[in-house]
Amino acid sequence: MRNLLIATNNIGKVDEIKALLRNLGLSLITPSDLGISLDVSEDGQTYAENATKKALAFAQASGLIAIGDDSGLEVDALGGQPGLRSHRFNPIPNASDADRRKYLLKRLEGKPRPWTARFRATIAVASPSGEVELATGECEGEIIPEEHGSNGFGYDPIFFIPDIGRTMAELEMDEKNRLSHRARAIQNSIPILLEMLRN
Repeated sequence: MRNLLIATNNIGKVDEIKALLRNLGLSLITPSDLGISLDVSEDGQTYAENATKKALAFAQASGLIAIGDDSGLEVDALGGQPGLRSHRFNPIPNASDADRRKYLLKRLEGKPRPWTARFRATIAVASPSGEVELATGECEGEIIPEEHGSNGFGYDPIFFIPDIGRTMAELEMDEKNRLSHRARAIQNSIPILLEMLRN
């Protein structure tokens, strides 16, 4: 069985990625399984740069092929913010997910609705030798002023998907893994991943 390292310490992302890749017959490993603790600076100018930095750093530290991601929420009424800074949008150090949602809604006060938005994700698959391939995915929706649902993480409780009439946080994992930006990026990365693991 081939090993694949999931290049993140975010438990929510690990669970999603494991669910998406569970049928590939791979041994899905996390950095904590290997005792690897890396703090990769996410200072790239694009999702692709940040995903690449993470995947490469973990691939080279572990000697395994690694899959890394970067994603963000882009709100049209805020000119595409928070985007790359989605995790660091709230100026409070060590802000929680709830703090980030509250701050985003405060920034949207007084702006006309609907607050159209999208989640974007880029997946990087990296080998220890430095080979990197990319895949992307997105999910359209809108921000709503009240939270709904307890699944997911980040901005999921205020990201409403009009086509299904629910927020991302109201979806079960199987539903989310058909619709979400990360799910679509992961699905698009599978042929790349299998090709790299074959070599």
